[in-house]
Amino acid sequence: MATRTGTVEEQADEFEHRQMEALGNRVVGKSLLYFLADGEQSIGDGFKVGPGQRLLMGEDPRLPQMPEKPTLLDFFKYRFAPGPQQHLLQSANLARRNGLSEKMVLACLLHDISVTGFIRSDHGYWGAQLVEPYVDEEVSWAIRHHQALRFFADESVGYEYPETYRRMFGADYRPEPYIVEAYERARKHKWYMSARMICVNDLYAFDPDVTVGMAEFEDIIGRHFRQPKEGLGNDNTPASHMWRTLRRPCNAL
Repeated sequence: MATRTGTVEEQADEFEHRQMEALGNRVVGKSLLYFLADGEQSIGDGFKVGPGQRLLMGEDPRLPQMPEKPTLLDFFKYRFAPGPQQHLLQSANLARRNGLSEKMVLACLLHDISVTGFIRSDHGYWGAQLVEPYVDEEVSWAIRHHQALRFFADESVGYEYPETYRRMFGADYRPEPYIVEAYERARKHKWYMSARMICVNDLYAFDPDVTVGMAEFEDIIGRHFRQPKEGLGNDNTPASHMWRTLRRPCNAL
């Protein structure tokens, strides 16, 4: 592996140059959300293209090429961030060791799928929507509601408010009203404990000395994730557009 040299700014310039070479004459039109994350209410250059240029549409040459009929495993391999994947894998591994059903092991494997591959804000809701057409209703419900439950202790199962949250958000942080309301509704639901089990098996600091492979869960995925024959994104469900966006995140429109 080549050793990086030069200042941080020079390395950034070199990376940008490689990105431009990969794009050829295509220009990336970034969405408003990209700039809002940096505190800017802007769409950058929007649809501005120079002579001989065109906006990027279709496959992005900077990203690994995906199969025409991608599976869940393909998205894990070609689009999801490797580091956060270990959080999901180790959480699922803990759930399996703790004797949870295969269905709930899958829920733990997918509970932060939005953080790993899509968006952080309201990740429980986004994650549930992503997988809803393909999993048991209890699984998507549990993924959605772990978003709220993780902020509230439950002594009956030994779940305490995560110390990690005190460090990340501050000791004075209080969840927003919609989170409190979601928690109170979930407590009365028949699947409350399913969502709570995600919290119990959610490893907030995974072990860097342990590596869990996706192959260990392929059988569970095969039995409990309804992989469409057309491929995720091609199957005309309410979530298909989200998978297409993950596949081609920089389409101009």
